[in-house]
Amino acid sequence: MTKMSHTVSFTLNGEKKTFDTRPDEKLLTLLRREGYRGTKYGCGQGTCGACTVLVDGKATYACLLYSMQAKGRKVRTIESAGTFDKPNEFQKELIAAGAVQCGYCIPGMVMSATALMESEKDFNDEIVKEYMDGNLCRCTGYEKIWVALRRVLDRREAAPARKPATGKKTSPKGARK
Repeated sequence: MTKMSHTVSFTLNGEKKTFDTRPDEKLLTLLRREGYRGTKYGCGQGTCGACTVLVDGKATYACLLYSMQAKGRKVRTIESAGTFDKPNEFQKELIAAGAVQCGYCIPGMVMSATALMESEKDFNDEIVKEYMDGNLCRCTGYEKIWVALRRVLDRREAAPARKPATGKKTSPKGARK
């Protein structure tokens, strides 16, 4: 880092971490520099969703969030989800539905779906679309991804009553585009 470097501490994938950073460094850049490469660089403008991470449980574009804005927060990357040998519930369904081709968008899709599944909201089609609309896929299209997510959500419908749906994702200023 340069003379102008600072340190930022936050919880990353369940572990308290401290990193050197610059005031102008985006969280995506910091994560990738530190070896968390599952979070992808796509557009750098918050439109593709490849860089989606969870910040305090909300799906957030890491390419828009300055690393210093993560101070004291809980950040989760795709590395906190299932592994290749032990995929999580949604990842298993993506594989079963044939929804993974190049795989570039999948980490962001998984993180957006994780935010939805952990939100304890009613899972209707409108809410699902709201959570997932910030993630683009050029290879598979959306039908197989939608099928995979619906399979997971349909299994969860028997769960206890959920909170009413109120909002979706966040960006540094509150609402992810």
